Formats: sequence, C-alpha cells, structure tokens
Amino acid sequence: MKTGLILFLHLLTLLIRLTRPGGAKAIVTENLALKHQLLIAQRRHHRSPNLTVLDRYLLGWSAMLMSPRRLLRCAIVVKPATILAFHRALVSRKYRLMFGSNRKTTPGPKGPSQTLIEAIVEIKQRNPRYGCPRIAMIIANIFGIEIDKDVVRRVLAAHYTHDPNKGTGPSWLSFIGHTKDSLWSIDLFRCESITLHTHWVLLVMDQWSRRIIRFAVHQGPVDGLALCGMFNQIIAGTDPPKRISSDHDPLFRFQQWQRNLRILGIEEIKTIPYTPTSHPFVERLIGTVRREYLDHTLFWTTTDLERKLNAFKDYYNHHRVHASLDGQPPCEFGNETSKPKALLDHFSWQHHCRGLFQTPIAA
Repeated sequence: MKTGLILFLHLLTLLIRLTRPGGAKAIVTENLALKHQLLIAQRRHHRSPNLTVLDRYLLGWSAMLMSPRRLLRCAIVVKPATILAFHRALVSRKYRLMFGSNRKTTPGPKGPSQTLIEAIVEIKQRNPRYGCPRIAMIIANIFGIEIDKDVVRRVLAAHYTHDPNKGTGPSWLSFIGHTKDSLWSIDLFRCESITLHTHWVLLVMDQWSRRIIRFAVHQGPVDGLALCGMFNQIIAGTDPPKRISSDHDPLFRFQQWQRNLRILGIEEIKTIPYTPTSHPFVERLIGTVRREYLDHTLFWTTTDLERKLNAFKDYYNHHRVHASLDGQPPCEFGNETSKPKALLDHFSWQHHCRGLFQTPIAA
C-alpha cells in the first residue's frame, strides 16, 4: 500500500511536468520504471528481491512503452546472472521435453496400491496398539495378500498420523474347546474391581494351539476348595486332558487340589521353581490380558468381569492372529479349510469387545 502511494505521487509529479513543452510518454514511463525498480531494490537484504504480482505487471507494462535501446539501460533489477540462469533453465526444459520419457510417473517399483494403503492405515487407526508384523499378518489372513512388515512400516510412516485424543485399543482373552490328549497350562492372576474388591481369575489354555480353554472367576481369598471349584467349572461339559502344567504356587499344593486331580485322572507337570520362562505361554498370556485388556476397562462385580471376558474370548480365538501360528487365529490353526478372503475394494469391519478391537472381514 505504501509503495503504491509513493508511485501515485511520482505519477502526479510527472503528469505536471508533461503539461510543460517537451514532455513525452517515453520519459514518463522510463522514470516510473526506474523509480519502481529502486523501490523493489530497497526491499532486499543481502539477497535477490522478491517480485510480487503487482511488480511484474508494472514492469511488463513499462517495457511495452519503452524503446528497446532504453530498456537495456533501465533494467537495474535483472542482473546478467539472472538471465544466464533463466537461459540454462530453458535449455534444460527443452532437452527434457525432447529426449525425456513421456511417462509422468517415476521409474522403479510401484509399491502397494492405494486400496491396500487405505486398508493398512484404517487397520492402524482402528487398532492403534497393533504393530507392523501383526498388520501384515492380518492383511495376509483376511485379503490373501502377502506383504512384508517393512512395507507396512513405510506405509504407516508416510500416511498414518497418531491421534492422541483417541484411546489405544486393549487386549485379548477368549473361550474355546480343547483337543484330546493335549497339554493344558493353568495359572492364577488377580485383578481389582472398580470398588477395589479382589477377584482371582483361573486361566487355562491349550499349549499346542494357544487357545484359551476357559477361565473362572472367584471373589475374595482362594483356598483349596475354591481352586478345585474353579477348575471343575472350567472342565464341566468337556473331556479333561491327560496332563496339565502348573507352577509352584502354594495354591497348587493344597491337598484338596491334589486329590481332585487324582480323581479326574490328570497328571500334573510342575515347572522349574522360580523360573517363569519354563512356563512361558500362560505367563505371556496373563501379561497380555493385563496390559491390553484389563488395564483399559473397568468392572463392577464378578458377573460383570465374566461377561466382559466372555466377550473377549471370541476375538482372541477366532480373530486375533498369532506370529507363532503362521499368522492364523488359534481356531484356524491346523485346519485345512480356510475362510474366504476379502477384497480390498469391498470389505467391512467387525467390532469386538464393544469396539475395543476392529478387524476387517469379507463383506
């Protein structure tokens, strides 16, 4: 605005001079162009000045009204180096048009398709706690597309932005049957209700298929009779296994517990004392339940906890993929038949545990 006002004042002065004898439009244009270039030059600070759209229009209009001989003498903003750089750019553009490829895309691998990128990003958005290997296994299991975890990592780095306002998805637990003559692993863990009442959960899993057989919940202290009741509740309606693996917890040393196993005809295999790595599968599963599920939900009573764990067990056994099972859920491991694959451009989302987990399925 200030520059325009100054130019307007100069224009008025020149118009007054034109009223005198000998005035000419060339002189007016030349003076106006010189003064405008000086104003532009005053804006630079140890570098080339930036020309605005108004500057370009004014200089172009002035060049049309001046003679070529006077134009070279008046051009103080454009330096020889600028002209040479402009010429080199024109030459480069000429040869690129003459000998360059007509393809607008860059050569090399095309990478994943846009639909695959959208599927990867949406899986991550709906399940923020999923890592790249798990997402790659989900893509292979649901869509039948083998993709490397590093490709998933690059896609997420380029297209995914973490939203801190969204909660991170929790964990897994579920119910399933068992196979005959299998080895079960059992263990106990404790959790607190919203009213700070202690609840003990007995977790039983099949060690070969990683399936959760069942779990039982008990409020308050656990003794031999309570432990036997929880275990009998788990095996009710099923054939008990021949062997179970347990640690050296004092609860598993009660006489009632030992007599109950002898009546059921179950052989108990003890782990190495004070070595959690000798009981790895169930210990890791308990950590998973705590870290990814119970730490992200609250419960009021024993019935409420059982209902929430029952809702979670379907997801764990039927929809959660495992790296140790070749990217398959526990219920599909060892089965020759496979479920139909989904299409990237036509699939839907299935919610688990009241929306804590969302997995893609065939529409």
